[in-house]
Amino acid sequence: MDLVSILTIVVITLYVAAALAVSSKLFDTTGPNPKVYLTLGCLAVVGHSLLLSKSIFFHDDVDFSLINVISLVAFIISFSVTLISIRFKANLILPVVYAFSAILHTVLIFVPEDHHLVIDPTKIPLVIHITLALLSYGILVIATLYAFQVSYINYKLKSKNISAVNHLPPLMQVEGQLFSIMSAGIVCLMLSQAVGLVFIESFFAEEFLHKTLLSLFALAIYLIIMRGHYKMGWRGNKVLVLSVIATSLLTLSYFGSRFVKEFLLS
Repeated sequence: MDLVSILTIVVITLYVAAALAVSSKLFDTTGPNPKVYLTLGCLAVVGHSLLLSKSIFFHDDVDFSLINVISLVAFIISFSVTLISIRFKANLILPVVYAFSAILHTVLIFVPEDHHLVIDPTKIPLVIHITLALLSYGILVIATLYAFQVSYINYKLKSKNISAVNHLPPLMQVEGQLFSIMSAGIVCLMLSQAVGLVFIESFFAEEFLHKTLLSLFALAIYLIIMRGHYKMGWRGNKVLVLSVIATSLLTLSYFGSRFVKEFLLS
């Protein structure tokens, strides 16, 4: 067994342990121990970054294969949510994020690395476009997870089940974080689209047109959510449903056709 395989197993174990450390104590009277799950989570994220550095840098180029891109997005989400959790409680989100990263790395053990999408790092506009796109996707996925958390807390408060939210952050704090995170994701997505429009000649080429249109539709929905919240007071399930739709469109844009080409048709 080589070093990468050993490190992968260690990372999976750490992510699973971190997820269990939060979820198993989520509704206990004392709640989960932040020192335990954050230590495990930080170690898992560090290991994840080492695995990425081994796979994403291909000789003198950058390999943005579908596997590497998904792993990079998972890293962005895990790193960001862990960082947020150092200051704010994200107890409902952490188990989902850590479990997803653990499952992803488990699947990657059995997926052959047959496909590579090598990009010349000297093509600065393309690298910036892709980086901003992936960053925006990771941030907006986190915003969608926050929308689930807001809906859950709101539901429990309305049903007078106070004990179920004792160890969760206040509703208004989570809602404020949701729209702050979504705003950051929207800015990154807009910048990504702007860079692509101005500097990438094939941005509206027939081969990539569906990706561009799906991304723009998703961006439009996110902007509608923000306007609806600040102008008409939208919150709760309406924000959640629209966030899921927008994130699904963005997922199809970034990963849909590549998954079909690299795995189903290969």
